[in-house]
Amino acid sequence: MSITPPQPAPSWNHTPEELTRLNNGYIAANRAVQDAVGHLDPKGANFTSVFVALADADARFEAATELLAFYQNVSPSKELRDASNEAESAVRQFSIESSMRLDVFNAKIAAEKNLRESGEWEKLSAEEQRLVEKSILDGKRAGLALPEKERTELTALKKELSQACLDFSKNFNEENGHITFTIEELKGVPHDVVSGYTKRTENETEVYDVTYQTPDIFPIVRLLEILLANLTKYPQFKFAESPETRRRAQEGHESRLEINIPLLNKALDLRRNIAKLLGYKTWADYITEEKMVKSGKNVADFLDDLENKLRPVGLKELDILLALKKKEHEEKRLPFDGKFYIWDYRYYDRKFIEETLDLDDMLVKEYFPVDVVVPTILSIYQNLLGVRFEEIHGSTWHPEVQQFAVWEKDAKDETGFIGYCYLDLFPRPSKYGHAAVWGLLPGYDISEGKRAYPLTAMVANLAKPTPQKPALMRHDDVVTFFHEMGHVFHGLLSKTKFSRFHGTSVARDFVEAPSQMLENWCWEPKVLEQMSSHYETKKPLSPELIEKIIKSRYINVGLFYLRQLFFAKFDLKVHTEQGRRSVHMLLKKS
Repeated sequence: MSITPPQPAPSWNHTPEELTRLNNGYIAANRAVQDAVGHLDPKGANFTSVFVALADADARFEAATELLAFYQNVSPSKELRDASNEAESAVRQFSIESSMRLDVFNAKIAAEKNLRESGEWEKLSAEEQRLVEKSILDGKRAGLALPEKERTELTALKKELSQACLDFSKNFNEENGHITFTIEELKGVPHDVVSGYTKRTENETEVYDVTYQTPDIFPIVRLLEILLANLTKYPQFKFAESPETRRRAQEGHESRLEINIPLLNKALDLRRNIAKLLGYKTWADYITEEKMVKSGKNVADFLDDLENKLRPVGLKELDILLALKKKEHEEKRLPFDGKFYIWDYRYYDRKFIEETLDLDDMLVKEYFPVDVVVPTILSIYQNLLGVRFEEIHGSTWHPEVQQFAVWEKDAKDETGFIGYCYLDLFPRPSKYGHAAVWGLLPGYDISEGKRAYPLTAMVANLAKPTPQKPALMRHDDVVTFFHEMGHVFHGLLSKTKFSRFHGTSVARDFVEAPSQMLENWCWEPKVLEQMSSHYETKKPLSPELIEKIIKSRYINVGLFYLRQLFFAKFDLKVHTEQGRRSVHMLLKKS
């Protein structure tokens, strides 16, 4: 039975000029609401005239502008991406100005005072009280209690930081470099992967251009930074037998965004200055105040405790892999200097798994064709959560995008509508380079029992088909897809009165928890069997192969989680450093 959704899906046919015009209109409309609130007589400031008015205006504003800003991550048109980036820049600048409006903040203070003195505060729901409290805290954290001179300086710093972050992201999305190898240098990389590289002739030699997009570079390079003595942050290599190939790929991949280093240094300096103006010891203390962890010190204590437990495990694993490297270098008569380089990790991790478990990563991949895994995972989630996906064919930003209307499983009319989901799964030039979910439209109450419905979009970069094989997924890719679908459903199934609290708009150190729990299904025997179907035989994974996959989960787990610690500790270090230091200098000290 086909039911028409109560809310139509958005259109994706904007021109750059239209995008800019609409964005400016949305800013003007939101500013008008703020002006009205700012001009209220303090005696007339109440929950509806201040907090509901601002919440409704912000919900409409963010829903409209988020769609326009999203183009920069996915549109094949450079003109549209540029207009989208400029639109987001304008929205960010406006948001900073809005956060610094003393007249609006005073209206909030007056409304809260009136609520408490009149006895109306106790009549508010828990979510309504939370809206008031968060709105007041926003003003305090924005620096509205500062003298005018400091507020002006703070506004300028925030705008400068916002632009630096936007420029950083744009460079990331627009990166389109590559590294070139001969077929001899790619020895060990699976043939079906090599066949997907661009082949050309250079100086009468056939060479292959490898982009830095995940499906291309992963078989040669895999980012896995770990925190170990005398080791720094480098990519890891999985298949290339030549140490020199792995080293070159590492250096190329690591330096592909060197253009962003000055922007990162600038952003860190701006954050230090902003935190100081606001009266916080460090940016880490400022940013964690609204998180569950609450302070930079609590973060440091937590990470130190984890490192003390993980380091002995990781060092034992490192000894094992170093011995494996020594053995291979002796067999191949390669020079061995007794060191284990960071670009060696993925290669010897794979070899160790193959030797100890007789588990071939490329064989496992053959059991996970994209056209089987994606619908199966959707089916698992539908059964698990009692929902129904119906594919629709409306307007999208690219022909490869899949579009779904999501309903309650037994929906019989429009009251069973949940929202929309978009899947943009394959790489293309200038598209966002990793896997992530965007909550493009929030769900929230509007009026007279009606709701605005959410829209979530997953952007990923799964391998495309090659001349020899269909699009296949490594088990890691399957876990990632399952994880990201957790974010999709967090955004779809959340039901709040105000858009501010919808979906993943929770404490940022809780955001990953639902998806991390859900991805455990990818290690369950029955689910692995259900998701797998060999691209040729159509048979599922055998019980023996499933057992090996499950056992592989905890191999070199110490090194894996030390990687996470590296990310966290370096992030903490650059955001607690008191003096002005470059990223390179701080990295050397890590």
